[in-house]
Amino acid sequence: MRIVIQRVTHASVTIGGSTKSTIQDGYLILVGIGEDDTTEDADWLAKKVIGLRVFNDENGIMNRSIMDINGEILVVSQFTLMASYKKGNRPSWIHAARHEVSIPLYNHFCATLSELLGKPVGEGEFGADMKVELLNDGPVTICMDTKNKE
Repeated sequence: MRIVIQRVTHASVTIGGSTKSTIQDGYLILVGIGEDDTTEDADWLAKKVIGLRVFNDENGIMNRSIMDINGEILVVSQFTLMASYKKGNRPSWIHAARHEVSIPLYNHFCATLSELLGKPVGEGEFGADMKVELLNDGPVTICMDTKNKE
């Protein structure tokens, strides 16, 4: 699994002109799921996200977690994170998981984040044409890949 975490002051997802989810201070997380990803990968990423200390403390040092600030999380599926671009100029997504694998893993990741956070997380809609709006705070953007756990 690959994720892009963006620290935001606000973020929202709109589908067909209607707002599906909106959050204030916290994380917008884009999620790409590969064909060999597992629930163990999703659990590992969720724990890393919750423990990540990228919010400023009283001294302006990035030393606080999402839990410390009582922040919110919005999760958006994005299969294009799994792009292979080694040959030619047109990306290939042959390593992205099929829907029967990726949808349950996406739902598991969101549920695990929600459980660890202690409140619901906002979500996009898997497979929908979404418009994502955000104000990146910092900017702080972090990429994580479960293939680089060690």
